[in-house]
Amino acid sequence: MAQSDFIYASRDSAAGVKMSVSVYADRVHVRAMLADDAAAIGLPVLHSGGLDGLFGADSPPLPQIVMVDCPDASADRLAQLAELDVRVAQAGTNLIVSTSVASLDGVFGCLDQSGAQILVDPSRAERTLAIGRIMARDPHLRVAELSEEDRLTLLRLTEQVSEMAARLDRIVPPAAMDEEGGSAFRLESPRPAFAQASDADGSERLIRAARPPLPDPRLIRRIIRQRQLRRRFFEGDLFADPAWDMLLDLTAARAEHIRVSVTSLCIASAVPPTTALRWIGQLTDAGLFQRVEDEADRRRVFIALTDQAADAMARYFAELGSNAVRLV
Repeated sequence: MAQSDFIYASRDSAAGVKMSVSVYADRVHVRAMLADDAAAIGLPVLHSGGLDGLFGADSPPLPQIVMVDCPDASADRLAQLAELDVRVAQAGTNLIVSTSVASLDGVFGCLDQSGAQILVDPSRAERTLAIGRIMARDPHLRVAELSEEDRLTLLRLTEQVSEMAARLDRIVPPAAMDEEGGSAFRLESPRPAFAQASDADGSERLIRAARPPLPDPRLIRRIIRQRQLRRRFFEGDLFADPAWDMLLDLTAARAEHIRVSVTSLCIASAVPPTTALRWIGQLTDAGLFQRVEDEADRRRVFIALTDQAADAMARYFAELGSNAVRLV
């Protein structure tokens, strides 16, 4: 049965706008898979070809969604991805890049302006969900015409995205939402405590209490090992808490004065890399993580705690005191 395209209408115009996608991959079978996945959702494929066709003076205009497969990132390819990142950001379109664990650090370092979704060795379902997230969050487009078959496809896709959101809500309760219904990560440092002090004339005044130092990194590494030990006896998904695992890892790294790569942090999260990257993005948006450029290689970035997050972790462990050693 022929499947009709999803048709979108701009809220600012009565004219219909057809959302389309372009796919670029040097691996022919992956290129065909990307095109098939887009067509299955009902999105027409505007362009399809190797990666070289995406760059240069004759490169085609960018559609609403650009899907790129880049498993092996050479220096030249990374430079091209950085250029594409700027083009996508300027055009206001959407970028999905799939890569490998080996190339993750380089690819992540190149994509810092467009809000690209980075998928690591993704399944077809993960690629489809990435497209679904774009369709769900785009404020400028709305569905105008859908065939019944397309409606069912979109409904199934929306249900999958909703299930993911529900899992996040279970990890971070709705009470953590801000008053405007914003980020679920309301992870603010506690207001600094104050203590009373006496001046020479006997008058009282308030002084800001000293911030506690970061905990001993050996203690944090011990906690991390205890948390990892559970996976030897139970299914890992039962205890998945990537935000906390990454916060612990970065806290230890900050105390040890070492830098953490994106790949290393994904491993520390104990979840698949694509999932870990989404959490890194959320925690960065929440002001807890920050990108730190490598002075020796601007294409490489590290992830570190912000001062706000480091202060919150220090106060948290200070509050636990000697009980921290039993924390898992």
